[in-house]
Amino acid sequence: MKLADRMAFLGGDGMGNMLQQVVQLKAAGKKVIPLHAGEPDFDTPGLIVESAIQALRNGETHYVPAAGTAALRKAIAEHISESRHVDVAPDQVIVAPGAKPMIYFAILALCGPGDEVLCPNPAYPFYASISNFVGAKAVSMPLTMDTGFRFNAELLAQLVTDRTRLIVLNSPSNPTGSILQRSDLEAVADIAQRYDAFILSDEIYSRIVYDIEKFESIVSLPGMTERTVLVDGHSKTYAMTGWRLGYGVMPRALAAQITKIALNTISCSATFTQTAGAQAITGPQDDVTRMVARFRQRRDRIVDGLNSIPGVRCLRPDGAFYAFAKIEATDMPSQALSEYLLSHAGVATYPGSAFGEYGEGFLRLSFACSESDIDEGLVRIREALAKL
Repeated sequence: MKLADRMAFLGGDGMGNMLQQVVQLKAAGKKVIPLHAGEPDFDTPGLIVESAIQALRNGETHYVPAAGTAALRKAIAEHISESRHVDVAPDQVIVAPGAKPMIYFAILALCGPGDEVLCPNPAYPFYASISNFVGAKAVSMPLTMDTGFRFNAELLAQLVTDRTRLIVLNSPSNPTGSILQRSDLEAVADIAQRYDAFILSDEIYSRIVYDIEKFESIVSLPGMTERTVLVDGHSKTYAMTGWRLGYGVMPRALAAQITKIALNTISCSATFTQTAGAQAITGPQDDVTRMVARFRQRRDRIVDGLNSIPGVRCLRPDGAFYAFAKIEATDMPSQALSEYLLSHAGVATYPGSAFGEYGEGFLRLSFACSESDIDEGLVRIREALAKL
């Protein structure tokens, strides 16, 4: 079979291989501690579920506009206006089946051959692979442990060129849990304006933050609403990963173009899930507060446990639900170490190399699982590393 050349640019093998091995071990009856999964172990709050059930009973099973239902777009616009302190109208909002399609649509609409996309590294591999897939060139912006995995303004200035079309931000970050501070965002905004570059700001973890007064978005800075695609969604905040519901907020002119892409690809997102999505945003937020409080406890539990293991160093993440641990106890590549922990200790992790070359030497461990899984996983990791 001859495939299009662009298929060679789609990555994610490091994560996909681990998922496949976990499935095989579970099918064989083996217990696996799931420190790899990037989704909350909580159930979707009951009010959200009930709203979807009622929507189905009301016959909300037909096509809706490609950009999303009026109710959900209005709810999102009001939420972003309040939380980011900017004026957002419903016609600036596009709904998609998850945040991933919105990221893809934005890169597809803005970038092409000859363009460069500045991507953080380590970072979610989707940004770079999709940038290359559409014919642009992904350029890595190294993030290092000694700077808390934040952007280095001087290095950023060296990497940006006249070909830089898009700068990708992910704050809070997957896999590091780092959060960009206002000074970081101001440096990025200055460069974006000087080079006439757009910003893709993936803020899917914006509600899952710890130990900071407030979450800062680059869209709130002067002049940045006109050159930013803000991506967010329901998956992480409301434990709705399987519902597939995300959205983008952007300038009107771009929204009109991305609506055309949505119409020609997904037609629309599921109608009844959008009703549930509106309920999630406009309804009580008590369940979100409780989930974040539990994540905070789990964060401290796993980070303290990791740092007590000889040869392991881990910063305390400010957001998301990942610990990005530097493994100094062995010289094994992160992919081999991750596979070793799975086969010899029954602990699933993701290798840092799955998030880019600057993730080598690290493991990503999710604390979106139960406290008992975290405790048992730490014991198994300690014992497995001691054997090395």
